[in-house]
Amino acid sequence: MTTYFMFGKFSAGSLKDVSTERTRKATALVENMGGKVEAIYALLGTYDVVAIAEFADFKDAMKASVELSKMLGISFTTSPAVTVEEFDKLATQQHVSMP
Repeated sequence: MTTYFMFGKFSAGSLKDVSTERTRKATALVENMGGKVEAIYALLGTYDVVAIAEFADFKDAMKASVELSKMLGISFTTSPAVTVEEFDKLATQQHVSMP
């Protein structure tokens, strides 16, 4: 499973429907698409909300992002993420030259 950060921006219409029930439905949608929501945070600044979720592959993450946008009226920017420890390993691996 790969971790994805799903940054969302509310539309004026989506703010009218904020509720615990809507959050539960969004979480269920992700789970029904094979994902797992690790956490959801409200933000101040460029984005209004971020969901941290795991998906088997980028296609599942993309489908969930689109379906959440349709359901919630929130536009999402979805990005894969790795831990800093994983990044350090990737960044310091020796590259094999091709002949």
